[in-house]
Amino acid sequence: MSEPQLSVRSAKAKELAHALARRTGMPVNRLVEQALDHYDLELRRHPARTPVDALWDLMAEGRRAVPAGTTSAHDEFYDEHGLPR
Repeated sequence: MSEPQLSVRSAKAKELAHALARRTGMPVNRLVEQALDHYDLELRRHPARTPVDALWDLMAEGRRAVPAGTTSAHDEFYDEHGLPR
């Protein structure tokens, strides 16, 4: 009896899978299994993660490098009427 089949109709997925198979020497089915296992594990670790969560993380990381008290007003570039100097 053969194993069940998974059909993904995506040229990009096919190209990526076959390119990785050539680079790693692994069969495509094993690569797909590992990728899905990895994705499942990540979702279990961070179940509420969304693209917006990732953006907030990046912003917080960038903010840590900014000295305390720094603002983004850029007052030195504008006159009292808000026009560029």
